[in-house]
Order: sequence, then C-alpha cells, then structure tokens
Amino acid sequence: MSEPLKLGIIGLGRAFTLMLPTFMADPRIALVAATDPRTDARERFAEEFGAKVFEDAEALCADPNVKAVYVASPHQFHVDHVKCAAEYGKHILVEKPMALSADEAKEMIAAANEANVKLLVGHSHSYDLPYLHTRAMVRSGAYGRVRMINALNFTDFLYRPRRPEELDTARGGGVVFSQAAHQVDIVRLLAGSKATSVRAFTGNWDAARSTEGAYSAQIGFEDGSFASLTYSGYAHFDTDEFMGWWGELGQPRDADASYGRARLNLQKATTPADEITMKNARAYGPSGRDAFRAGDDLAHNHFGFVVVSCESADLRPLPHGVMVYGDATRHLEEIPPPKIPRSEVVDELYETAMLGTPPLHSGEWGLATVEICLAILESARSGREMELRWQV
Repeated sequence: MSEPLKLGIIGLGRAFTLMLPTFMADPRIALVAATDPRTDARERFAEEFGAKVFEDAEALCADPNVKAVYVASPHQFHVDHVKCAAEYGKHILVEKPMALSADEAKEMIAAANEANVKLLVGHSHSYDLPYLHTRAMVRSGAYGRVRMINALNFTDFLYRPRRPEELDTARGGGVVFSQAAHQVDIVRLLAGSKATSVRAFTGNWDAARSTEGAYSAQIGFEDGSFASLTYSGYAHFDTDEFMGWWGELGQPRDADASYGRARLNLQKATTPADEITMKNARAYGPSGRDAFRAGDDLAHNHFGFVVVSCESADLRPLPHGVMVYGDATRHLEEIPPPKIPRSEVVDELYETAMLGTPPLHSGEWGLATVEICLAILESARSGREMELRWQV
C-alpha cells in the first residue's frame, strides 16, 4: 500500500455504522469527509475523525481531497448521489440495493462509464470470505459442477426500528429490496452461471408492518442449475441457531437473552416519530464510534443457512470455514478468523479505485441483482415466471 484511499461518506445511518469498524481498522482507508441531514452526526464525525463535514452531498463530491465516495444514503437517493459523485470524478461504492428500478441502475452505470470512474455495489454478504472461499472451491473443479443451491434465512428484520418509507414497498421498503439483495448476490456468486428466470411468492401478514416480510423464490440458471431462496423477517425462528449462534455480523449471540427482544423494544415506540428516534439511536451520531467497535471474539459475517449441492459433494459455508459433505466422509475446511470485519469490501474497493483492478461487484453486477429483486415482487404479484434480461 502506497497511500490510503481518501473516502467521503454520504449518509451516516445504519449502513455506515456497520461498515465503520472496517473503515476504522483498515489502514487502506482514510475517512476525510461526510454528509448527513443530522447535525449531531456531522458534528460527531468532524470531532472524531478530524474530517470535513458538509450539509449536502454535492459539496462533499466537489471536495478535491475526496478520492472515492461511499453512498450509504437511503435507497431512494442512490441514483442522484451516484450521478453526483461520478460528475465530480469520484470512484463510488454504493450500498445495496444500488437502485429501486433497472432504469435507475442503468443510469448509474452510464454516469460512471461516461466519467471514467469505477462503480461498485456493496456491502453485500457475497463479499464475505466463507462465500468467496466456497466459490473458489467450486471453481477448482474438485467437487464437480454446481447443480442446486438452497439458501434460508430467518431474522427479526421487520421489527427493527424503521422509517415510514422502509415499510412501504413502493419506496424501497420491505425485505425484498433490503434482504433479498444479499441472498440473490450469494447464490449468483456460487452458481457461476447467468440467471435466466425467477418464480416467487411473498408474504405480508402483519397489518401493522404492511410490507413484504417474507419471500420464497426459485431461480433458474443458464447451465441448468437452480437455487431456492427463502427469507422471513417476522422475528420468530432464527437461523443463527443453524450457525452455532454466531450472528450475521460475526458476533457470538446469547440465544435466550436475544429472543423476542426486537418486538419488545418496538413496543416502546407509540408513534412514527418515536420509531425514527429509536432508529437514529442505532445510527452514528450521539453514540459515536465506540458503540460500533468490533469485539475481540469475531467470526466471519454470514447470511444464514446455505448449502451448495455439487455433483460429488455438498458445500456449506460457515462463519469459520466451509463444511464439505463428500461421498464417504465429511470435513471442515477451515478459514482464518477475520482480523478486520468485512475487510473483503476494502480489498475490492482499494484494488479497484487505486490499482485499476476490474471489480467483481460492479454496477452491472448490481443491476443483475436489482432485476431479480424486482422479478421476485412481480412474480409474486402476477403469479408468473419472470424471464431475466440484464444478468451477468
């Protein structure tokens, strides 16, 4: 490393707080600027990082000291913020989902191409080392071709504090845009073939949180393989039970202490304003960076139960490695624990922005994921299988 990548942040909300331990610990990143509508968040950022803060995104993008921008604003603002960063010649990491429509995603790709800057989409759990390692194992040919993938995740997503638009599908709310993006990325990464079609169902069965809280989808791939994706955010069963009670962020969990906590905490919010206040308390600002430090006992991030069925073995990514179920024996292929959580995101961002390496999680990759998320919603609405056009 010759010098760190000088990164500006658009949006100091929950997505940023989950990346903050990575940015703090990785010497390849220098946090030099930020913007957020909340004054307290901007003031805290300026104090803790000795960085510039701005009231609007364009002022940040215009700062010549900023070399790349992390767009972590709410979904509906991604297209404008990416186009603004590209106009000022900044490389871009935009949170998933990159956009709420295929047309918006294509606008973002075109803006980056015209400005000759790199566009990456993430964090997504397809960056996580257990899935990247499984992909490498598949590509080695040692286990034959991928024939089927099953992905299952049950969480409390719908009962975490939300802004009103996060419970409105038309504005990017619900589990399909926010959570299916992870699962779709993972199965696409592991399948290693273009997706061709989607058939899906969605669940919306809590009138007080009236958006998609669950889905089940089948994805067909060009090489004849297929994947089954199931997700529930209704805060009952938790698939971390299948992961040895290691949480999504690689943290050890106390199953008894955490059970029912999300629903119980949400009862404290009697108005939408109360819920927004609760959500802001989980974001960067009054709590500062110390509230988001990674613990010492850390495993790799994951996104629930995944099994990749190859011709001669089943492969199961885990927080500490990949379990291999062969014809006669089974074993764990261990991977080293993370020194820095989510460092794989910085690996790809730094190599792309500073070294010119083509990214895996490119704008085109993000468009393909957005297309499948939209296909899940449309298939559930129409009862039809959806053909795909924008896959890579």
